[in-house]
Amino acid sequence: MELMACIAGLESLEQPSDVILHSDSRYVVDGVTKGWARRWRSRNWMRTKTEAAENADLWSRLIELCDRHRVEFIWVRGHAGHPENERCDQLATGAADGADLGEDRPYIEGRTKLSPGLLG
Repeated sequence: MELMACIAGLESLEQPSDVILHSDSRYVVDGVTKGWARRWRSRNWMRTKTEAAENADLWSRLIELCDRHRVEFIWVRGHAGHPENERCDQLATGAADGADLGEDRPYIEGRTKLSPGLLG
């Protein structure tokens, strides 16, 4: 969900932009700022020699968007009174509880871990 939130926000921008992206997800922030996702991509979406990176499809999209925009990632503690983070949590919870929630087809079909080389 956190990866998709970042992707959706960046995809909404019509032209290359300077972005300060706040997230309470260490997975997302560290994945970009510590270079994990780019390293996984350079290894054909493998975390280790035997373990595929999870969510390679989403990480690929996020990296492409970070290449298009100038994005600074800032981690914020979740559920700690940060007004915008609290509002995002309300919106995400409401959406997850909604009746028209779409299925995560890649997850259902077991395609969040891709075979080496499929995303390039």
